[in-house]
Amino acid sequence: MVAVKLYVKRDDLSGKVYGGNKVRKLEFILGQALQKNAKGVFAFGFAGSNHALATAIYARQVGLQSVSMLMPQPNAQYVRNNLLVSHHYGAELHQYNNLRILYFGTVYQFLRHKLKHGYFPFYIPAGGSSPLGITGYVNAIFELKEQIMKKELPEPDCIYVALGTMGTAVGLMIGIKATNLKSRVVSVRVTGKEFAGEKKMMKLLHKTSSFLHSQDSSFPLLEFSEEEIDIRHDFVGAGYAQFTEKGMDAVSLIRSNEGLKLDGTYTGKAFAALLDDAKKGDLKDKVVLFWNTYNSRGFSDIFTHIDYHQLPHCFHKYFEENVQPLDK
Repeated sequence: MVAVKLYVKRDDLSGKVYGGNKVRKLEFILGQALQKNAKGVFAFGFAGSNHALATAIYARQVGLQSVSMLMPQPNAQYVRNNLLVSHHYGAELHQYNNLRILYFGTVYQFLRHKLKHGYFPFYIPAGGSSPLGITGYVNAIFELKEQIMKKELPEPDCIYVALGTMGTAVGLMIGIKATNLKSRVVSVRVTGKEFAGEKKMMKLLHKTSSFLHSQDSSFPLLEFSEEEIDIRHDFVGAGYAQFTEKGMDAVSLIRSNEGLKLDGTYTGKAFAALLDDAKKGDLKDKVVLFWNTYNSRGFSDIFTHIDYHQLPHCFHKYFEENVQPLDK
């Protein structure tokens, strides 16, 4: 492997209670929910959703009820942990077998909450990747530029980040252009193409840029070209949340060398792409920033004391069936 100047943005420590990339998004989203006098919020994801867990934690802190609208996924230890911690923080948990059923389930739950509790919950898009939530990652680049100005790191040539619902990558790209940085965002797809891809990213870039300009006319109305989008599709493996050998090797490597905690669903695959590019010599003499979007705050004191039978029955299978073989 050739020499690479590698830095890590520690968003795994972005929150005192729970870190990861959802914290920056929820700061804006939950603020709007409170502004609209909401009493509860809907969070969408898969069974082990980090976004749903983060929403449960921070919604409770500001006095909002959190409702997790989830779909099935491959089993892993973190799925069990996230479900138990979500339950601990008072989230109302639901699971639906596919997107179509989830849609009808959402309509039903919205109406049920209105009839039972007297309010419609505030809707949060999957991953918090709305233009409002994405604003948190536009801000993150202003934060990064300040760190560059303080000489805490040189300006990166490229920034590697996991690509799920695309909000983090889109915010970084908009922030880079707004601050006149030259970094290139390398997005490593970890979800199905129905959730992430070049056309969807372009649409979200323009939508978010227009939103920011509408909120503040001094913020430039930015345009993007297809050449600015760099999505790696070769590291997703068999699908979302299906761990890969390269991904888990990357998780082990950075843990043993730097003590950093990555995961097999998102950041492990993103770091595997970085390692692969380094081995091929594509990053020779470049400054590389790896944006760690995974939470590293521990909850063992919580989930080890909760009986999974307290969860709705549809989630019991995650505790009664084996986790996938690569989940070490």
